[in-house]
Amino acid sequence: MTFDFKREYKDIYRPKTTPSIIDVPPMRFIMVDGKGDPNTSNEYHAAVELLYGLSYTIKMSKKGPYLPDGYFDYVVPPLEGLWSLDDGGEFRGNGTMIADKSKFLWTVMIRQPDFVTQKVFAWAKDALAKKKPVLDMSQARLADFTEGLCGQVMHIGAYDDEPATVALLESFIKGNGYATEMTDIRRHHEIYLGDPRKTAPEKLRTIIRHPVIATPK
Repeated sequence: MTFDFKREYKDIYRPKTTPSIIDVPPMRFIMVDGKGDPNTSNEYHAAVELLYGLSYTIKMSKKGPYLPDGYFDYVVPPLEGLWSLDDGGEFRGNGTMIADKSKFLWTVMIRQPDFVTQKVFAWAKDALAKKKPVLDMSQARLADFTEGLCGQVMHIGAYDDEPATVALLESFIKGNGYATEMTDIRRHHEIYLGDPRKTAPEKLRTIIRHPVIATPK
């Protein structure tokens, strides 16, 4: 059976619409950093294309000529994003939408199986560069990411309607003995389970996750 991360790790990929606390284990990702409005930025769309290109190059390596050690067949995990603002602001859950999306700083990423080493990643970049030479392979990196203790919730609906769900999450965090603690690494985190090109906005499913610490009693 093809391995599906979403099916095997339900606590990570299938939270409820009521918030909860989760300790997220270390994971391996291909990541691309950038800045700007994801709706209009060519940089963002190129980053997503690069991520999927590399991820599917690795997945389809089973067809040869290069098969990584430890390979198993799997479903490519969903697109994820870490978000902050270049003016020092944060996603604090006050229920208001961020109006100037050009200030977004983002890291888009896709989880990789543990058999994806730096050697496998280098091979994938070389292979994809031959097929799509217009993509800048230097923008992508392979890294392990430890998110740790977080509050999370499932948002159902349009991306622009997320502030109310973020406010719900922040209220839950504060009401259960935790405080949101964002850093340059642990940031506002979204996992996109729906394809906005194929799914009506009101039916999109997005996991929202905020890093937390326990507050002193």
